[in-house]
Amino acid sequence: MFLGKFYPEDVAEELVQEVTQHLFFLQVKQAILSMDIYCPPEASVLLASYAVQAKYGDYDDATYKPGMLASEDLLPQRVIDQYQMTPEMWEDRIKIWYADHRGMSRDEAEMEYLKIAQDLDMYGVNYFPISNKKDTELWLGVTALGLNIYEKENKLTPKTTFTWSEIRHISFDDKKFIIKPVEKSSPNFVFFSQKVRMNKLILDLCIGNHDLFMRRRKPDSMEVQQMKAQAKEEKSRRQIERNKLAREKQLREAAEREKAAMEQRLMQYQEEIRLANEALRRSEETADLLAEKSRVAEEEAMLLSQKAAEAEQEITRLRLGAMKTEEEKVHLERKTREAELLTARLVDESERRAAEADRLKDELLRARLAEKQAKEKLLEFLSRNAYNSISSVPNLYPSGQVLPSELQADLRSLQLDSEPLPADLTAYDLITDGDMEQLSLEIEKERVEYLEKSKHLQDQLRELRSEIEVLKVGEKQSELDQLHDEQVRLGETKYSTLRKVKSGSTKARVAFFEEL
Repeated sequence: MFLGKFYPEDVAEELVQEVTQHLFFLQVKQAILSMDIYCPPEASVLLASYAVQAKYGDYDDATYKPGMLASEDLLPQRVIDQYQMTPEMWEDRIKIWYADHRGMSRDEAEMEYLKIAQDLDMYGVNYFPISNKKDTELWLGVTALGLNIYEKENKLTPKTTFTWSEIRHISFDDKKFIIKPVEKSSPNFVFFSQKVRMNKLILDLCIGNHDLFMRRRKPDSMEVQQMKAQAKEEKSRRQIERNKLAREKQLREAAEREKAAMEQRLMQYQEEIRLANEALRRSEETADLLAEKSRVAEEEAMLLSQKAAEAEQEITRLRLGAMKTEEEKVHLERKTREAELLTARLVDESERRAAEADRLKDELLRARLAEKQAKEKLLEFLSRNAYNSISSVPNLYPSGQVLPSELQADLRSLQLDSEPLPADLTAYDLITDGDMEQLSLEIEKERVEYLEKSKHLQDQLRELRSEIEVLKVGEKQSELDQLHDEQVRLGETKYSTLRKVKSGSTKARVAFFEEL
């Protein structure tokens, strides 16, 4: 296990290097999942969404698969057991917030996770079992801001607190700890640890947290300033790279969309060319059919002309033989009239067939003219659309694909770390600055401003809390859940509670501790 020993007051200000931030994120995340730090259910879902963003990057509906988060360890088991909700239901709620984090980088998502986690009541508190002079069992909480005192049954809400700025000296003798306040009129703050071997650890944590408390309220050393400057430059460089990658991604997506649109247009052009070729083929077939009909009509007209000539010859012969007898004459006259009628009919039929032949010739000429015009329009269409589209986008075809043979022929025709404590150390003087109280007030003011900025986030958390409230299993609630619900009902937060228990003089708070 590689863990941070001291917790920062403000993660955004103190975690300078990205690798430090990442390792601290992993530590806090594991502490929440293992339930060493209490996290309410609605905040657990929000933190899970940031953890998913840090691991997988932006939400993509095209690549996201339902059940993808089911195998991830994202929520404390206490939260899962407390509600009648399936893994899919939890995943849906995490996914809603996950989709809102689009564009957030890994370090930004981890920082947002830590900003929310540092507002949890048990964040940054090292608990030790102690007792006061009345032998009441209590919890001592060593934090970055000072020492908190908790009741045995409640690790969330401290009963009183002593900030590092009001503690002057700490020492222990066997199990007895003596803390001397800066306030001269205040008696010593005395408590008893349960195990002697814990005393060195308690003292070590007190010394380290006090030193860091003091260091935060002084100008940064040259080394820290250089680290912050380097981190700022690195962050700026990464931001520029991310912006550049984002622009390249947008351009690539736009190019792919344009390519798809041009491929679609090319397919439309190919379909239009196919339909034009088919219409041309039908026109050629129609022209051939009309030519055949014209030929047949000419042959029929010639045949009718021959029959008309034969009829004329027959009339002449009959007229020559009409002189033989009157009867034959009458007979011949009758035959003549019949022949004349037949001749007239044949002449009419011949004229009709000749007219039909002329009409068919005209239709053939028009068909050939239409065929010529269709070819000209097809070639003009190909030269204007297909060749230009294909020439301007030479790489639209996938590897190995070629143009249709008809299009090729037409185109050819057109040409287109800290040091250890000494083994004998049992006491330590904590020297305070005169303006320590003022600096603490300024820090508290910054906390209030941060909470005001996160009002929208609090509204979202309340909405989720009310949404899943109906699915809660009351008998599976832990004591911490019940204590948190009571805090929410009273409108209390971590910082409002600390302000309340910190009020009053040090002397009054020492007296309050001894009466617990």
